[in-house]
Amino acid sequence: MTSATTPGVRVRFCPSPTGNPHVGLVRTALFNWAFARHHQGTLVFRIEDTDAARDSEESYRQLLDSMRWLGLDWDEGPEVGGPHAPYRQSQRMDIYADVARRLKEAGHAYDCYCTNEELEERRAEARAAGRPSGYDGKCRTLTAEQIAAYRAEGRPAVVRFRMPDQPITFTDLVRGELTFTPENVPDYGILRATGAPLYTLVNPVDDALMEITHVLRGEDLLSSTPRQIALYHALIELGVAKAVPVFGHLPYVMGEGNRKLSKRDPEASLGLYRERGFLPEGLLNYLSLLGWSYSADQDVFSLAEMVAKFDIADVNANPARFDLKKAEAINADHIRRLEPKAFAGACAPWLRAPYAPWPPESFDEAAWLAVAPHAQTRLTVLSDITANVDFLFLDAPAQDEASWAKGMKEGSDALLRTAREHLAAADWSTPEALKEAVLAAGEQHGLKLGKAQAPVRVAVTGRTVGLPLFESLQVLGRERTLARIDAALAELGG
Repeated sequence: MTSATTPGVRVRFCPSPTGNPHVGLVRTALFNWAFARHHQGTLVFRIEDTDAARDSEESYRQLLDSMRWLGLDWDEGPEVGGPHAPYRQSQRMDIYADVARRLKEAGHAYDCYCTNEELEERRAEARAAGRPSGYDGKCRTLTAEQIAAYRAEGRPAVVRFRMPDQPITFTDLVRGELTFTPENVPDYGILRATGAPLYTLVNPVDDALMEITHVLRGEDLLSSTPRQIALYHALIELGVAKAVPVFGHLPYVMGEGNRKLSKRDPEASLGLYRERGFLPEGLLNYLSLLGWSYSADQDVFSLAEMVAKFDIADVNANPARFDLKKAEAINADHIRRLEPKAFAGACAPWLRAPYAPWPPESFDEAAWLAVAPHAQTRLTVLSDITANVDFLFLDAPAQDEASWAKGMKEGSDALLRTAREHLAAADWSTPEALKEAVLAAGEQHGLKLGKAQAPVRVAVTGRTVGLPLFESLQVLGRERTLARIDAALAELGG
């Protein structure tokens, strides 16, 4: 693959191991991965696990497993290593403590002794007066005597970064030039009173030490960017950072009710799509369209095609709406793109326990491979395969009242008897011969093929829709087909 490249591109994906991975997180990982691959750069996979109360090892393992399932490989990070290890922030605490100390010594940070109650009281006063309600800088210029008095009281201190008193302007790769004024970006905490580092410190420090050149992340983090840029300049002064990275903020993914898709929304869970049988390629194809497009007239493409064309400048700043129906349609297209052998293999998990309702010994590999090409053109998600082929492996078809009522209209018993006679005498070597048998039975009752085959389908498969009927009958075989028609006649009282 050849493309215009930006020398030395280094991007990072740094999720927190809390809860299950969600599609918004995956979209961020995908855009970083595609950007790195397009520019023949490096993707750093880093784990933001400094919050011991919320982080879990199970979630950490799920993150790694999800990235592997999606096929989003990383160049540095867990299980891969790299020159900037370790890549779990919980293992880098000494680094953060040292940088925080150096920031304080250089005057870029200071101890703040304000209690939560005092802060909230002053914020309320500011709001009432129509002023910005962020931190008001009370502890910025404490005297040695004031500091000693606070310490004598036993007051704990958080460490705040000292923001500059001038506007901060930067060019966002997605949104263009942005300016933040000092009153809207007050001094902020980088260490808790316990000494534990905050996100506002650890991510910029790690980005600096890992020489990240581009930070592509969600729009919800945009308000923290001027803070991080100011911190970068301080880190450059200290020799920790070499340069300020370029930022690009990806648009919100919206769910129902014109609100941001939350990780608590059912449709946000990556696990849901794996469980339903989305192909990784299909899901990633759809997620790439949430803020970016391949071309005006093509929505379905491979990951390789995406990498070749991906340009962060083409990402739309407007919110993108998650559309499950479109996601399913694109996934169906990717299912149809699979080679037959690959399709048959992809369906394998849904043809055995716990998804399959038949015992393992009832599964017939030859029967499955015979109907697989017909199933491939009909599936939206791979899990649909179970209901499409269960009639082949169950002793009796899975009947439901709605299908029975729809397929077994008045006179269906007489039609089934006639169809049975024709099928019993038919040549079972071709689906066309079985079609002719049912067609002849229908003509005897003044019915066209569509209505004639409906009760046969319900009797044999238990459903009103499914795989092509006559190909299915041929695979099921004469004996089992006739036995199921007999069972249906008995139920109809015929």
